[in-house]
Amino acid sequence: MKQFTLFIFLLTSIISLGQAPVGAFQGAADVGNPKIAGSSRYDDKTQEYIIKGAGANVWFNRDEFHYMYNKIKGDFILTANFEFNGAGKNPHRKVGWMVRSSVEPESAHASAVVHGDGLITLQWRELRGAFMRDPEDEVFFKKKKAQVIQLERSGNTITMRIANPGEPLQLVGSHEFQGLPEEAVAGLFICSHEADVSEEARIWNVRIDQPVADGYNPGRDGYIGCRLELLDVTSGARKIIHEIPGRLEAPNWMPDGKNLLFNQDGSIFKIPVEGGTPEKLNTGTVDRNNNDHGISFDGKLLAISSGRQGLPGGGSTVYVLPIGGGTPKQITEATPSYWHGWAPNNKEVLYVGQRGEKTPYHIYRAPINGGPEVALTNHTNGHVDGPEYSPDGKYIYYNGSQSGTMQIWRMKPDGSGKEQLTFDDYNNWFPHISPDGKWIAYISFPGDIDPDSHPSYKRVTLKLMPTTGGAPKVIAYLYGGQGTINVPSWSPDSKRLAFVSNSKK
Repeated sequence: MKQFTLFIFLLTSIISLGQAPVGAFQGAADVGNPKIAGSSRYDDKTQEYIIKGAGANVWFNRDEFHYMYNKIKGDFILTANFEFNGAGKNPHRKVGWMVRSSVEPESAHASAVVHGDGLITLQWRELRGAFMRDPEDEVFFKKKKAQVIQLERSGNTITMRIANPGEPLQLVGSHEFQGLPEEAVAGLFICSHEADVSEEARIWNVRIDQPVADGYNPGRDGYIGCRLELLDVTSGARKIIHEIPGRLEAPNWMPDGKNLLFNQDGSIFKIPVEGGTPEKLNTGTVDRNNNDHGISFDGKLLAISSGRQGLPGGGSTVYVLPIGGGTPKQITEATPSYWHGWAPNNKEVLYVGQRGEKTPYHIYRAPINGGPEVALTNHTNGHVDGPEYSPDGKYIYYNGSQSGTMQIWRMKPDGSGKEQLTFDDYNNWFPHISPDGKWIAYISFPGDIDPDSHPSYKRVTLKLMPTTGGAPKVIAYLYGGQGTINVPSWSPDSKRLAFVSNSKK
């Protein structure tokens, strides 16, 4: 009879672990045979997960919980927003990210945990069947809103970071872990800490990223996958509308609010904001388009930057064509020239150019109907980039490294009155002004990169600050960089942004 019971238990476990995929996860299961069965649900429209589960605990030498998981080989970065549904019974109920050597209840594992009472901790079981451990210097946060939790694996090191909404990620702790195989099981979990109680949580902005190794060169080693995403700047909710294994970059939101433009493989494509099959835009013989392109304030014209063979800096040249496609008109002769902004009068463009091999890049303005370019900066050190007019035409916003790190600046349209707007340890690039003129969105790179560089495949954030001044807040945590948000990408109603994130997946 015991053998029969054991057989039934093992058969039930196998069936449970073979459950159909849930969203981005290969499987979902109850681990440790909790008394009350758990469940996982994915809402394809909102891209949110609802996870429900019981379980006596995730502690001591075995665990009981509900799990959504993938098998992941090598390094990864797991990031999501978490929020319990309901007041809950036990203050030690747990939700978070978990990486395990297997789905056995005694498996070695590490988990990045938020408890019901707001306790935040990185905890682990070093070996199969061993007792759980956590740092003696546990970190407490009073949980009033949803928390962002990140769990990263880099070799044998497991690291947990967390953020309150709007804040940069903070380090909770790291552990050098010897009990995990190269291919581990990783995903979302919930445990009620009460055998007779089931708890529920909502989880959103779930991103499973596999970073490249240090020294990776996209031009040499190949480009990794891209996701085209939409972001609600108020709630922070993100939605993936298009994903490819190769490279796409720099979305522009079209004036109708229903479509986006982006560049891929030298061409410009249009795609509905709900997703679908991209449609190639006619740019004639100009077919080496890069990630510097954008739409005039009146919505009638598109500026693009495209290479010309055998010229300095790849020969990037600014062209203008009708928004619906057509024959591009060349605007700049000297190269390299990278478009970044339209004047509100729809008759002039802003771009960044280098005029001499050893000279710095400067910001230029030129009329689209003929006439000389005008230099708006005259620095001899550092780099400038990303010039963009405010909708009222009173300022040009840009990023510059004249103070030592790359920061956001603005100046008057004639180049006078230069004023630094951000002052921090990050390298801040590509300020984009909302159509209503109230907000600046930009990308922040880590402080340890070359200030004059905006490389691919870095842990970056998108930030938002008022144009009237004030502290910036984080609105998205992602793996990206070059091509993420190089050009204006606000929705016409100033409520959403489009951007690109990266992952091997």
